[in-house]
Parts: sequence; C-alpha cells; structure tokens
Amino acid sequence: MEIIRLLLQNSRKNLFIAVISSFISGASSAGVIALINYAIANLADLPAWLLWSFIGLCLILWIFRFISWVLITRLSQEMIYNLRLEMTQRILNCPLQHLETIGAPKLLATLTGDINAIASASIQISLVIVNCAVLLGIFAYLCWLSPLLFAIVFNSIVMGFTLYTFLQEKGIKEFEKVRKVQDILFGHFRSVTEGTKELKLHRLRRIAFIEEELKLSATQARHYFVKGVTAFAFAGSLGTILFFVPIGLILFVLPKLTTVSTALLSSYALAVLYIINPISEIASSLPQIAQANVSLNKIETLGLSLTAPVTETALTVGQDQFYSDWANIELVDINHAYHGDNDEHQFTLDKINLKFQPGEITFIVGGNGSGKSTLVKLITGLYIPDCGKILFDRVSVTDDNRELYRQHFSVVFSDFYLFDRLIGIDASQQSEIHQYLSQLEIDHKVTITNGILSTTNLSQGQRKRLALLTAYLEDRPIYVFDEWASDQDPVFKEVFYKKLLPELKNRGKTVIAVSHDDFYFSECDRLIKLDYGRVVTTK
Repeated sequence: MEIIRLLLQNSRKNLFIAVISSFISGASSAGVIALINYAIANLADLPAWLLWSFIGLCLILWIFRFISWVLITRLSQEMIYNLRLEMTQRILNCPLQHLETIGAPKLLATLTGDINAIASASIQISLVIVNCAVLLGIFAYLCWLSPLLFAIVFNSIVMGFTLYTFLQEKGIKEFEKVRKVQDILFGHFRSVTEGTKELKLHRLRRIAFIEEELKLSATQARHYFVKGVTAFAFAGSLGTILFFVPIGLILFVLPKLTTVSTALLSSYALAVLYIINPISEIASSLPQIAQANVSLNKIETLGLSLTAPVTETALTVGQDQFYSDWANIELVDINHAYHGDNDEHQFTLDKINLKFQPGEITFIVGGNGSGKSTLVKLITGLYIPDCGKILFDRVSVTDDNRELYRQHFSVVFSDFYLFDRLIGIDASQQSEIHQYLSQLEIDHKVTITNGILSTTNLSQGQRKRLALLTAYLEDRPIYVFDEWASDQDPVFKEVFYKKLLPELKNRGKTVIAVSHDDFYFSECDRLIKLDYGRVVTTK
C-alpha cells in the first residue's frame, strides 16, 4: 500500500523498531494465553513460578506494546508533518498553468480532505501493525499446540479474509466516487464564501444554488459514503462470523472424526476467541486505510505524486538574489497555447518578439481575451513557452536559472493575493514603510508593526495600494502591474500614472503595465498592443 511506502520513506529505522516491538508484544500475548491454558489445565496443583511468569509476560506485553504504539504514532505524525510541507512545496514547484488547470477547489480538497484522510489512516496503521503482531504470536502458539488444528483455523481465516477483500472492493469504488464529488463540493463552498453578496441579493439564485447545486452534491457524497461504509460493514461482519467457523469445527465436528483431548480443544477455543478482537480491529481500520489510498491515487492523478522525490530546483541556495545591473530581456519567437479544462484549446500567443530594457515604461494594451495576462506570466517566467525562448542578458532562461530570473520581478496581478504580513521582506524599514503608506494615502487606514498589517479588510483599490507597497519594499529591478489602476479613483489613478510610475523610472526601474486607460497612454515610453494573441502594434 502507498501509505506504508510513505511511512518507510520517513524513517525505516523507527518503523523497524516499532515492528520488532510489536512482534515482541505479540509473542508475549501468545505466552500469556499459553500460561492461562496451562493454569486452567492444572488448577489443582499450580507451580509457584507460574504467577511470576504471568506477571513478567504481562509487563513485557505492556512495555513493548507501549513502545510500538508511541513509535508508530510519532512516525505517523512525522509523516503527516512532512506530508503537509511536501504537498505545499510540490504545489509551489508545479508549473503555474498546470495548477490553474487543476483549479482551486481541487487543490483545496487535496490540502484539506486528502491530507486529513491520510492522517486518519496513519493512526489506523499503528493499530493494524500491533494487532498483526499479536495474531502472528497467537498463530505460532496454535501451530505449536497442534499443526492439524492450526491448519483448520488458518485456512478458515484465509477464506474469511479473501471474502472480505472481495467484498470491500465495492466499498473502495464508492469511496472513489465520494472523492470525485468532494471536488465539486469544495467548488460550491468556494461559491458560498466568495459569492455571498450575489447569493444574498438574488433569492431565486440562492434557492437554486442550494437546491440544485449544493444539495445535489452533498446528497451524492452522503449516498456514496454510506454505501461504501455499508459494504465494508457487511464484509467485516461476515468476516467476523466466519472466524467462528473454526471454533465450531473444532468443538462439534473434529471430535467425531478423530480423538482430540479436551484440554487441547479448550486451549484452541480460548486462543481462537482471543484473536477475534485483533482481527475485528484490523477490519475496522481498513475502510480508513482504503480512503487514504483513494486520496493518494487522487493526488497522483493531479500530478502531485507523494512517492516521487521532491525537485529542489525552486529552492536552490543563493537564487533569492537578483542582478541590479541587468541589461535586457528579450522574447524570441515565443509561441504559447493556453489550454483550459479538459485541454480545450483557448488561444495562442503567436510569434512574440519583444525587448525590455532598464529604466523604461512599457504599457501592454488590448481587448479582453487578447492575451495580456498570459504575456505577463510569460515575461515573468511563471509560464514556460511552448516554442521560442526568453533571453536574460543574452542567456536563455531554462529550468536551471528560471528561479533566479523570476527574482527580478515585483508583480501586482489583477487577481493578486495580499498576505497579512510582510513575508520574506525586511520589516525593520519602518521609515520607508511609513513613507510609502503616506504616499499611497492609506496611512490612516493601515499600520504595519513588526511586519504585521493591522488590517487587510479594505476596499479593492486600497488593497491594491497595499500590494504596491509590498512591491516597493521588495525593491526589485522590474515592476509589473496587471491592470493595477482599474480599481483606483480618478484622483489616485492620475497619481499612479503621472507620479508613481515616473518615480520608479527615475530610480532606474523597468515598468511593464497592463492598462486600459488610453487617457494616460502618453505616459509610457513604449506601447505594445495585442489582438487575439498577436502583437499588432509596438511604438
């Protein structure tokens, strides 16, 4: 199982110690059963050593079961800790366009539902390992008592487990359906959180959303989950009943076929009864483990494999710096096709040839859907072109240096995200922070103390000003603004075009701005116009 492989990846040594401790605990369990059987058979004349042996075995059983529980629990929690960090790192290392194709609801479902399912299963793994060790110890004892009777018991258990495995496949298929519906549910939850205003203002839309969208998906998730658990419950219950079959055979059938001592029969019956609880606990753990495997398979289908090594390209030491004396960026014969859901072809940026130099202001203009935002993501290295190349100071941008190339850009996207603290930025620049807050006319709204923003609950225009402040503090050579001024009032829009951009230029910064404000087109040094993925004007 994949979850076992994940445990092995985290610490083979600790898992080995935990398994050995479990086996010692299991052997002790078998020893305790053997002593109990011996005591029952010799009640009239119990030797003194029997009590001390019983106490000693119970202590060994307790100590090593405790050790195995603690080690496996620590190991499973370490796995979850690493899993959360690795999943985040894999998402951040994944190509942006692939993440956009996956979509936020599926990523959110993975970071919450899938990780939680794996976390729950990791705890159940400890139960399974300990109980398997107990079973092995009891099996060894049963085989020592009578190989013939053990063969009957073991074959019955194998038949029951085979039937259980066959029946649980139905449950696994239902859990897979649940996981698919969860992606849709998370999309609905996103609609609830981000579309609250629209739903409140339109009663019919709200009712239709709840009745036709949310309830449908929630009902499907409930239906599939109940069917899955029912399948596992049926398999587990039937399997448990089948484990009583060998007791019936031993007590009621075997004595009629051959001569078997009463002491042996009672010992076997007691031991077989003892193994029912470990088997039941293993069976009850399997549904959660099955859910975890479904989650792991889902993660694999998203291209975020947890068993493959994490690539460290994006974390290369020293690549958090940039060259302030860079000379030019050149896009040479760039072709890039944008694909939406199901790989449907959207549009293509075709034969893009552009150059950018320090200290110039460039506006990128064009109608909706002309490819402006896609071009910005290509320029900044977030998208990898299908054809052509990007040259940075005459050096081709590749996987080896793309992270370094990206560090030259400070970007405020149209769909920007505003962190509630200055992460990765020197927060000790209090004088600069206060100056920028005042210059952006939000010093009466926001304060920044020790890098923590007092609030981000502002209008969209004010939030964009905070994002611009973050870009200022990054102080990188190239500034990119994707329709930054679209949410500003007329007064501050003029401040942006006629004061802030020229100030950046005077500081030697390169400015690339996506804009629809034709009134201010005269403020740029160069204007690039896109039309359906082609550069039609450069002036």
